[in-house]
Amino acid sequence: MNKRVLAVTVCYQPECDLISKSVSALVEQGCDVLLVDNGSSNVADIRATATALACELIELDDNLGLGSAHNVGIKYAQNKCYDYVLIMDQDSLPLPNMVSNLLIAHQQKSSDDKHVSATGPTYLNSDNGTESFFIRFGKLKFSRHYRVAKDEDDCVEADFLISSGSLISLDAIGSIGMMDESLFIDHVDTEWFLRAKSKNYKAYGVVNALMQHGLGEQTHELSLGGRKRNVPQHKPFRYYYIFRNSVLLYKRAYPSGLWKWNDVQRLGLIFIMFGFLKKPRRANLKMMLLGTWHGLKGKTGKLEHA
Repeated sequence: MNKRVLAVTVCYQPECDLISKSVSALVEQGCDVLLVDNGSSNVADIRATATALACELIELDDNLGLGSAHNVGIKYAQNKCYDYVLIMDQDSLPLPNMVSNLLIAHQQKSSDDKHVSATGPTYLNSDNGTESFFIRFGKLKFSRHYRVAKDEDDCVEADFLISSGSLISLDAIGSIGMMDESLFIDHVDTEWFLRAKSKNYKAYGVVNALMQHGLGEQTHELSLGGRKRNVPQHKPFRYYYIFRNSVLLYKRAYPSGLWKWNDVQRLGLIFIMFGFLKKPRRANLKMMLLGTWHGLKGKTGKLEHA
């Protein structure tokens, strides 16, 4: 690999076997790896895993949130003069040649347009093996674009990517800015890509870069208008951040009106499905409503109690 890539994997109460598999795969693909632990209670096991794999580990004293942990890794990469950061989740597994294919695509797109925010992989749902798609903002709803829409560089332009697997140049971060730590968990990646898009940066999904990725604690198959889609279910506290952070972003100027309209519809689906149809309905509904209220009030950061 002719460019230096630092993979930043954020850990919080991880299964160390999964971390070990992911780090080993990244090292085999030519990455340096930095683990950033977000105050896990099993940090001793994580420390032993990092030592065994000869990768760097930064231990945070408390759970500071996903944005903060990403920024710790990004600052480390800046200080060590890396060219790119590869953001990884603890439950994501890069498949062979993922990193090199992301890097090749990034360099190809950057040669035509310097405003490339990131390249990201096609991910396979760890639960059922289904293949992901890439999202564009549509006039009526989020528009899904599959690998058949690829261009001559095996890429699909997307309006945003999930954070895990995103290859981002340090030059782009210098222009777009760091991750928004105030959001804590959900929409950290969405906000960054919305900010990048407002600065005329483009993101690309790479169809020949593959990664296994877990969407949530459980995935439900839902048929809408004759089309099947997988809807991930999360623990109730996550719906607090999903709804709060959406409302916080609706109040900002740079997210496009199309994204806001598409996201309102997404929240409506989540509200009906997990507030009324899927257990634990009461707990889910409570967190959704509390998140909406706190978003309207402008509350940010970690939810201390509910």
